[in-house]
Amino acid sequence: MKFFKPTVVAIALLSVMGCQEPAKQEDKAAVLDTEIQKQAYGLGASIGMYMERNLEEHDKVGLALDKTLIIRGFTDSMAGKSQIEKEDIQALLMNLDQAMKAKQMEQATASAEASLMEGQKFLAENAKKDGVQVTESGIQYVVLTPADGEKPLATDTVKVHYTGTFLNGETFDSSRDRGQPAVFPLNRVISGWTEGVQLMSVGSKYKFTIPSDLAYGPNGKPPQIPGNSVLEFEIELLEIQKPDEPAQVGDK
Repeated sequence: MKFFKPTVVAIALLSVMGCQEPAKQEDKAAVLDTEIQKQAYGLGASIGMYMERNLEEHDKVGLALDKTLIIRGFTDSMAGKSQIEKEDIQALLMNLDQAMKAKQMEQATASAEASLMEGQKFLAENAKKDGVQVTESGIQYVVLTPADGEKPLATDTVKVHYTGTFLNGETFDSSRDRGQPAVFPLNRVISGWTEGVQLMSVGSKYKFTIPSDLAYGPNGKPPQIPGNSVLEFEIELLEIQKPDEPAQVGDK
């Protein structure tokens, strides 16, 4: 709903709409006979679900909020008996927002540092395995299915099937899972892909282990890929699409 955009202040006050009088709600289901009743209930449920996710994020960074006090603040405010002035509430919630961001940044930094150390150790061990080749830039790869023939240039567009995983084996992206090959200009992706896919011929399949500095670097790609992540890809090159040749003077 375009007219309802929860702010930090509004979320804190409205989130408990679905939580009021929980004992009564357990004993007797809400009456939802009319469209307007369903809309009212839906608004409360939507706010409740949003706030539940919000509180979970606070819990993750060690800023757990007391739900009982949230409910009390809401009911007191609705009755015109808030124990804190509006201006003070706004300042308090702005401080909470800043603390949340600081905690998230602290955790992201710690995670990136741990990923960097884990990645460096993995790359050193992986390079010793049979069949693993290493490029000058540090990309490691294994040829799973060899093929002969044309190889793409960085300026080409390629069609591929791929699966991307973290070092723990968790898949974060897969064209195969989507059931649709990916098509993209080779110079518009992470540098590890741009370099690595140029080693391949159509019909071949490689497994690449790409250092973080040739992937998404220290910043990662939030929220999907943490900073300093070493990534692994199984890539099958299906087709090379050459750029259109420029028209020659005198052509008809």
